[in-house]
Amino acid sequence: MSTKADFVVENAKVFTSNKDMPQAEAVAVKGNRIVYVGTNAGVNAYKDANTRVLDGKGRTLTPGFIDSHFHLLWGSISMGGAQLYDAKNIEDVKNILLEFAENNKTTEWIDGRGVRYDVIADRHELDAIIADKPIYINAYDGHTSWANTKALELAGILQPGKEAEGNGVIVRDENGIATGELRETAMGLVSDLIPEPSEARKRELLKMTMARINATGVTSVHNMNGDMEELMTYAAVEDAGEMTVRVYEPYHIKPETTEAMLNEAAEMAKVKGEFVRGGAAKFFMDGVWESYTALNVEPYADVADANPDGIFSLEHFTRMASLCDKMGLQIFVHCCGDGAVRRTLDGYEAVQKANGKRDSRHRIEHIEVYHPDDLPRFKQLGVLPSMQTSHAPFSISEGDVWPTRVGKQRWHLSFAWRDVLNAGNQISYGSDWPVAPFDPMINLHVGLNRETWAEGIPSHNLTLEELIIGYTRDAAYAEFMENEKGQIKEGYLADLVLFSHDLFALDPKDILTAKPVLTMVNGKIVFEA
Repeated sequence: MSTKADFVVENAKVFTSNKDMPQAEAVAVKGNRIVYVGTNAGVNAYKDANTRVLDGKGRTLTPGFIDSHFHLLWGSISMGGAQLYDAKNIEDVKNILLEFAENNKTTEWIDGRGVRYDVIADRHELDAIIADKPIYINAYDGHTSWANTKALELAGILQPGKEAEGNGVIVRDENGIATGELRETAMGLVSDLIPEPSEARKRELLKMTMARINATGVTSVHNMNGDMEELMTYAAVEDAGEMTVRVYEPYHIKPETTEAMLNEAAEMAKVKGEFVRGGAAKFFMDGVWESYTALNVEPYADVADANPDGIFSLEHFTRMASLCDKMGLQIFVHCCGDGAVRRTLDGYEAVQKANGKRDSRHRIEHIEVYHPDDLPRFKQLGVLPSMQTSHAPFSISEGDVWPTRVGKQRWHLSFAWRDVLNAGNQISYGSDWPVAPFDPMINLHVGLNRETWAEGIPSHNLTLEELIIGYTRDAAYAEFMENEKGQIKEGYLADLVLFSHDLFALDPKDILTAKPVLTMVNGKIVFEA
């Protein structure tokens, strides 16, 4: 068999994420594997007339970025609705919704996504935009929504009498009439009424979204909500040869999930495609700070009586997590509050005592705030942190509600990437899209340049090398794929990104000027500028 490569990049600044060979000049790819990493002179042996040779021009080449916290199908479907991420006020919302309604005249619902918490006051503002069709608007973080009167009436929740289960809240006025704001599980009372797109439409939106993701250098995602039906949607796209993003899919365990239902997670773990695989379970331990549903050691700073109890009790979580652990599943747990982090660590410790210690690589997602007593426990228990830099308000001047909810007494423990990394942990980074933008450059920018919120608050900013390793090598480790991807190394999968600049020569404040110019997945170019 010929040893000649299909593709060669030379004259590049190769950042390999491989600690044994951190840098190189040239890379050769044959089929879907990297066959050479080394010098410009050395790569010549892999060229022939059929080899495509690309001059890297001194630009940075990295492994493909692995977004370790993502909602791929959910986010893709939301791309079919009105996009409200840039709406700064209700007038912006009005213009976006009216344009969406004009372009989608046959749609039964006006649904949108991405609005900030301080933009919509109540249902009357939405009624003034469109009253004769139901409107449902989801916040950027997916934990709060707003609906107009028509939507509330269709759900039977405008008048008092019907409430949400679990941690859901239908916000009501002094007369018991719904204001239009819905928190956590209350959202489902309205959103469940919105017709699901067809399977063909789902696949269309998925392929469109994957192309956009590839254009930002993302080649793999750890999906954070899932079931067998969703996994089969991905598998069908893979069977058609149209998957361009690798997906690691967990089974979403809810408070109502029974032990018998875990059989679905076991069946998902048997799916081991080249692009799509199962093998994990996902829990939510709490909600988010913004909607007063984060589980905290101490109460909220701005509303003293806001001290929610979380989604799973310690006993309930330990029982279900123990069963997952016995099945060999990796576990991811959403934890925004320090109380949620502590309860999850307590549960993992109990699981370890019950089942014995193994290489489980169980994870905690987000860790927006931690308590100092709990930081050493990550390393002691072998629990991996997964964090998203762009969740942090970049500056206190932005007016985000998050710092107010948490209070100055916890600011130094908030989005504390530096503390977590310095405690000896391997952090995997990601975006939590569609909660935050999937473009890794935005996450690199915040991780490098986030402003401290007050004098005396330590900086938790990271180096570019630390961030890229967390997006590549350590993200691969966080899904048991460290021997297959996440490094530019001979024998590894050919998932690569070539950037427009030498990233390490840029001033960190200018990192957003750099963009991918080529993305390769499985040895195939899926994006080229």
